[in-house]
Amino acid sequence: MRLNWIEIRVRAAQFSKEWADAHYEKGQTQSFYNDSFEVFGVKRRRVAVYEQQVKKLNNKQGFIDLFWPGVLLIEQKSTGRNLEKAREQAHEYCLGLKDKEFPQFILVSDFQTFELFDLEEGTGTKFSLADLSANVEKLGFIIGVQRRSF
Repeated sequence: MRLNWIEIRVRAAQFSKEWADAHYEKGQTQSFYNDSFEVFGVKRRRVAVYEQQVKKLNNKQGFIDLFWPGVLLIEQKSTGRNLEKAREQAHEYCLGLKDKEFPQFILVSDFQTFELFDLEEGTGTKFSLADLSANVEKLGFIIGVQRRSF
C-alpha cells in the first residue's frame, strides 16, 4: 500500500535529521539512498542498482552511482564537491545508455544539496537535505506520481 504525502513528509524529516552529518561519498552513498527510498516506502533494490557500468564516449568505462533504467540516474559526490561537474558526468553517462534505459530524471547531490533535473520537461530544481520534507512531491516519481505540464 502506497504511503500518503503526510507519512512521506514525516519520514523525510526523520531522514534529514538522521543523515544531517553525511558527507563521505564512498562510505555512505549506498546506505543513504537505501534509506531515502524507504522514505517513500520503496525498497531500492526492487527498482535501482548501484555502480552500473557504462561505456563513455571516449571508450572508457564509467560507473553510475545509482541507476533506475528509464527513470533515474544519480551522481553522488562528497559534501562540498562541485555539483556542476557531477551533472556533466551524469550527462556523459546518459550518452552511453541504450534508448530504453535513458532516464527521465538526473539527480546530483553532495548529501546536503540535491539538484534534480527532468530531462523530458527540461526543468530543474534545487533543495537542501534540511528542506527535503517540503520537497518530497518533486521526487514523487519514486512512487509513480508525476506532475505534467500541458
